[in-house]
Amino acid sequence: MKLSVLISVIMTLSVIVLGIAFPKGTTSKASDGATKHVIKQGESIWDIAKQHGVPIGKLKEVNHNVNNVAEPGKTLIIPHVMNDKDKELLARLVHAEAKGEPYRGKVEVAGVVLNRLDSNEFPDTVREVIYQKNQFSPVGDGSINKPAGNDAKRAVNEALAIHGYTNDALYFWNPSISDSEWMKQLEVIKIIGGHHFAI
Repeated sequence: MKLSVLISVIMTLSVIVLGIAFPKGTTSKASDGATKHVIKQGESIWDIAKQHGVPIGKLKEVNHNVNNVAEPGKTLIIPHVMNDKDKELLARLVHAEAKGEPYRGKVEVAGVVLNRLDSNEFPDTVREVIYQKNQFSPVGDGSINKPAGNDAKRAVNEALAIHGYTNDALYFWNPSISDSEWMKQLEVIKIIGGHHFAI
């Protein structure tokens, strides 16, 4: 067998084996511990950011993507922005605070916590923001300890994906439940379902 034919056969087999090991649209851990995602046909950068719960800007920056093109078969590095424990806690808060609210409202509730993390007025960790005294009623009534639904988990991932591209709300409340005079003095920037979101 000629050397060129042998090399061609080896390369073809390698591609087949790699295609089986890492089919398109899959996520894997690299040897250096980084999470990697192989883009499948029809996926966008936005889809991948939502799936993994990473800010779209950070995903593009880490992968030197300036044109928003998601090329099928290409491998993306997924940056680590929040650990699973914090994501779960945030999803439980969203579930407890926005149960029965529209999905968009759930995303905004998660966004308030993320905005607080960026603000000098609030603590620096997800846990500290959520458990800060008298901030979220589910902490006081214990409903924060109930498991999060799938919508709440998706909402957290979406809030992370769009973080930095949305409003800067630091507060939310339901005026039909809360009669806080202090809250009423805040500047409302959005109303979704029963919640008012304010800065």
